[in-house]
Amino acid sequence: MIRHLVLFKLNEGVERDDPRVVEGVEAFRSLEGKIPEIRHWELGWNISDRPIAYDFAINSAFDDVAALRTYAEHPEHQAGVTLWREFATWVIADYEY
Repeated sequence: MIRHLVLFKLNEGVERDDPRVVEGVEAFRSLEGKIPEIRHWELGWNISDRPIAYDFAINSAFDDVAALRTYAEHPEHQAGVTLWREFATWVIADYEY
């Protein structure tokens, strides 16, 4: 199995209730069930007040690297990425478990 973690940092001046952010969260929230390669899907807002913390996270799992690649290239996923590019930056980590 492959774990795919994504941590998002909202751009300076962008808040959680910004309509673009709301649309971006919904775009990613709706992926479960739309992309068959997803084996585990959870996401949510950070609750830590530590200055090094990111703002939003996605924790997902896939059977293998090929499934992760299929997900990453899926049009629904790419539509969400396009939205998030407008208001955030992010880092990822993919690892076997």
